[in-house]
Amino acid sequence: MARDAGRARLASGRAYEDHSRMRFLITGAAGFIGSHLCRGLVAEGHDVVGVDDLSEGSLENLAASPEVRFERVDICDASSLGEVARGCQTILHHAARKSVQRSIEDPSAFDRVNVRGTLTVLEIAREVGASVVFASSSSIFGDQDRYPLTEDMEPRPRSPYAATKLAGEAYCRSWWESLGVPTISLRYFNVYGPGQDPSSPYAAVIPRFVMACLGGDRPVIYGDGLQARDFTYVDDIVEANLLASAMPDRARGRVLNAGAGRVPTTVADLLSTIASLTETSPDPVHRPAREGDIRRSEADISLARDLIGYAPKVAIEEGLRRTIAWFRERSAS
Repeated sequence: MARDAGRARLASGRAYEDHSRMRFLITGAAGFIGSHLCRGLVAEGHDVVGVDDLSEGSLENLAASPEVRFERVDICDASSLGEVARGCQTILHHAARKSVQRSIEDPSAFDRVNVRGTLTVLEIAREVGASVVFASSSSIFGDQDRYPLTEDMEPRPRSPYAATKLAGEAYCRSWWESLGVPTISLRYFNVYGPGQDPSSPYAAVIPRFVMACLGGDRPVIYGDGLQARDFTYVDDIVEANLLASAMPDRARGRVLNAGAGRVPTTVADLLSTIASLTETSPDPVHRPAREGDIRRSEADISLARDLIGYAPKVAIEEGLRRTIAWFRERSAS
């Protein structure tokens, strides 16, 4: 089989089965999660090459990681990407257009970056002999009839963004099955933490709530506030990527949930917790629910625990405390 031939070829000289010093290529390196990955991997002693077209990311996010070799590259530019990928054993693929709402407004742009870009990354991985950890999304599940969510459920994407992530997962699986390129897709559940940009109109709910509370503004709740999310602290996502990069045999070609694995938090309870931690009493503004938003997300992480040893450590209140502290420091500087 092509997969077996590829497995033998890629295993030669590669450190897939341990965390010894490796060279990583991180796409989307100047973004929120990508920059955390850069810092985390450098701290672990790895060599890191970061690429980003800076359409959404910022070099400011990489200021604390001078060891990272940064290259400004369009993810669909196969020639440039191939050059910077040479010598890398693992690609952590995080370059993507984000936001359910924006994908509804401009689905073609999301298809180009999230689908064609992922295909380009996989082609380069095959060319240079690298494995790929793909940043997928829990939005693929859509609304389901039972919870927690397991990887074997039928996907029900409700937005073009979710559809592009599902296409990326399918490409990753097929690259392992037919071409022998080791891949793992991690379905992220509402990642948050220091460094998220609250200024974008498409900003995630946690930085928006934190900045509203710290600034004395009225936070906005879309819908009734009872929609629930499995908020996952970014340090746990960094650890999930490091574990997945070891590419255990049983995990190759698989999709794994990367959530907090705890009882999900409603948006209303989230605001209440942030208000308590910031010692404020916000008066929220309620607006209609946004098109494409799902009602509930709750990860069953037992498969990721079994296959790669994933065990998230940061509970929601502790993660919020760290996040608020970062935003306070940023506001004071």
